[in-house]
Amino acid sequence: MKPHPSQLQVVDSDDLPGYPFTSDDQLGAHFFIAWHHREWLNSAMRLKGTPESRAIYFDLICVAQDQKPVGTLPDDDEQLAKLAGVPESHFRALRALEYGPLHKWQRCLCGDEIRLFHPRVLEMVSDAVSRKETNRARVEAANNEKRLQRLRKVLTGYSADLAKNDAAILFMDEWLVERTSYRTASWVERAITAWSNHMFDKNRR
Repeated sequence: MKPHPSQLQVVDSDDLPGYPFTSDDQLGAHFFIAWHHREWLNSAMRLKGTPESRAIYFDLICVAQDQKPVGTLPDDDEQLAKLAGVPESHFRALRALEYGPLHKWQRCLCGDEIRLFHPRVLEMVSDAVSRKETNRARVEAANNEKRLQRLRKVLTGYSADLAKNDAAILFMDEWLVERTSYRTASWVERAITAWSNHMFDKNRR
């Protein structure tokens, strides 16, 4: 069996790619990965790797989802063997195979630490982060809409015309958001006054 490439040479950390995510990038309830089964079924790793190597390979992809940074693995055989649940000597022997459990995993810089990443796993993580951000934007938009609807309803009790004025609603909502987390009657009345002053100044100009 030939030695694994990482066991043959010392790589200058300056030559390693930087990992795009940090330990601060959290995915929260990250319980799903986008696994392209057709790509896997036709991959060289599945067709040429031993059953054990394939099993550990997939296990480590799953393990990487809970590592920091997410999607990476430690560049240390002892830790990797423990994560894989096999003796270190056995893991080293499997790693030395051309299609071992670390097939296509590469070294990278995570801040000051050297870790391992896999381009395909990085795509999975990027997809998950994108979905998280999209969902967060969707939730924020829904919350904003509900907040505006509540304000419009409250303003109906003061002035039906004011409650129908979209520009006034947006102005007062922004004014309140910048000043308080409470929307009591006194704060709403202050917002109405702020809108009136704004329109007076605008018309005077």
